[in-house]
Amino acid sequence: MGRTIQLRLCFFAALVSLFSACTTEKAELGTADNPIKFFFVPSVDAMTLEDTGRIVQAYLEENTPYKYKVSIPASYVAVVEAFGTERADVASLNTFGYVLAHEKYKAQARLTVIRFGEDTYKAQIVALKDGPIKKLEDVDGKKFAYVDPASTSGYLMPAKLFMDKGIKPADYMFAKKHDNVITMIYQKQVDAGATFYSPPEDGKIQDARRLVKTQFPDVEDKVKIVALTDAIPNDPIVFREGMPEEMKQTIVDALLKFVKTEQGKDALYKLYGVTDFKVCTDEKYDGVREMLKALGKSAHELVEKK
Repeated sequence: MGRTIQLRLCFFAALVSLFSACTTEKAELGTADNPIKFFFVPSVDAMTLEDTGRIVQAYLEENTPYKYKVSIPASYVAVVEAFGTERADVASLNTFGYVLAHEKYKAQARLTVIRFGEDTYKAQIVALKDGPIKKLEDVDGKKFAYVDPASTSGYLMPAKLFMDKGIKPADYMFAKKHDNVITMIYQKQVDAGATFYSPPEDGKIQDARRLVKTQFPDVEDKVKIVALTDAIPNDPIVFREGMPEEMKQTIVDALLKFVKTEQGKDALYKLYGVTDFKVCTDEKYDGVREMLKALGKSAHELVEKK
């Protein structure tokens, strides 16, 4: 008798567990039980990302019929892999990260970031003004800082430039964020580094050095631009392949309106230097794929190599 009751209890517990799992699986995307998961790449200060993420989330929840959860993973690659496990639905991704996410998981770019009227940008090689780097070729044999293996301006474009010029740093590291690269150069931890470049606006620098001006007001006097790469497409807003089209379009429309508001302009500029968005398709990033093809590598292979 006792064993029969025990078996019934186990069976009942299994049913409850199964029912709970099914209930979770059936929760509609965009509801409180299954919010839209919006990821931001960790390329700037964590506090700025968190504060801005909350502002974006609040606006989207007020102006779309959905609930959201904002996340900031440890790296570009973590965002990419989150698309593969459906832990990410939307993400603000860097250019190379997007190419990788599309290659592996068919993620789709729907918006391109605009910075001061430009939908492309360049990478820059920077070094101390009073250091040993006087020209690009001087990087050969020196200590160098990249941002991340999946960063277009902070790794891919500079690495290709070095390959084309036959330049090989003696040692290199990944600093994870653009502002970290500038800080490492300023503090003489490395001889040179690679970050994003944007042209000055109204006489003020807009490249990665601006990210540390509060901490190092004289950064312009201490850190110089040694060289620039060719132009590359700006970062996209990316959506998971299986999301409903109506949901994607609703979010796209909301973000296009958000960037036109004073709150949106301020938040997005602090986040990634964004001044506007432009509707785009995957084809915009074919040029990056051609560059990878010229290198004889896929986006996945370049990440795996590192």
